This record gives sequence, structure tokens and C-alpha cells, in this order.
Amino acid sequence: MRPKATLLTIVALSSVALLGGCESQKDGTPTPTSVPSSTGLPSNGAPAVANPIADTAQFESDPCKAVPTPEIESIGGKVERSEQEDMTMGKACAWIFAKGANTVSAGLVAGNKDGLSSLYAQHATGGLTTFKPVEQVAGYPAVVYANGGEGPGTCTLAVGVRNDLVYTIIPRLGSDHFSYSDPCGLATEVAAAGIKHLKGA
Repeated sequence: MRPKATLLTIVALSSVALLGGCESQKDGTPTPTSVPSSTGLPSNGAPAVANPIADTAQFESDPCKAVPTPEIESIGGKVERSEQEDMTMGKACAWIFAKGANTVSAGLVAGNKDGLSSLYAQHATGGLTTFKPVEQVAGYPAVVYANGGEGPGTCTLAVGVRNDLVYTIIPRLGSDHFSYSDPCGLATEVAAAGIKHLKGA
């Protein structure tokens, strides 16, 4: 798969996080829930974000700032280049690895004002082909999800950094990449690095 095609797939998958709906499945990990705030979030059974990250504007406009390239390289290998992608609901940074057609993309889905609640709603209405609440990432609730496109070497991880905002990470790896058999592990490492910088802003 060529990098450009990969990035277009990333945009399509990332847009799944943008819709909302009704109730949801019980969370699979012990994450806190709470009475919805004045914004009505969280809703649909989504977990509450206990320590929301308020100041995210600079990373919404420049997603490549969230994780310096040397940190991406320590997680996924030598990076050939990075590119900013403009999505319907926000911007993402795509790091293209030097070896093979391997990429990882990450960004704040700023246009989705329902955060993780939108994914729980989509799951409840049968709108997702994969929906799996996973262990918290650096203390923040997370879900692995997809709406088609599942397969080896790929994972879509959404981490709630506020009740109304998710940080989405999508590796697209070929069989030549050392994380091919565990793309969600790579996504989790990138998410943890991104959250560290988001919190430190």
C-alpha cells in the first residue's frame, strides 16, 4: 500500500469518530463514570474523563507538535517524513516510516464535540464493526473501534482527553514492520507520548 492511499484510509477511518447517537455497552475496564455535566457529557454509557486536558488548541492546529519525531522513531522506527492531514473534523499528523509502506497517524478530532460518547452511541446502534473498550492510556479512557477496514497491521485507538474530545491514533503497518502483529500496542505507545505532551503544554 502506498503512503498516500494509507493516509486517505486514515481520514476515512478517523471520520467514524464524529457521529453521535444513543446508549452503549458496559465498559470493559474499571474506568470512572459520573453524572453527565451541564454539557450532557459523558453520555451513552461512556466513561468520564477524570482529569480533562483543557489547553489543546495548539495541538489541534499543529498535530505534529504533539509527539516529536524522535519519540515516534523510538516507538516505531526511522521516520522518512511527516505530513499534516486536514480531515473533515480536525487535523492529524501522519508519520511515514522509512522502511516499507508503514505509517502512524494521530490527531485530536476537534469537530467531534461528543468525544468518546459518540463511539458508544454508534456501537449501541450497530454502527461499528469493532468496538472494544481497553485499558486506560496514561489515565485516560480508551476504545479500539472500526467501521470496516479491520485487518492485520491496523488499529484505530481513540482516547478521551476530555469528555468532548478524543485523540485518535491509527497505525497502518505492513508485514515488514516489527509491530505488524501488535498495531494496537504501537498505537497505545504513541497515545501515551501524545498525552504526555498535551498535559505539559
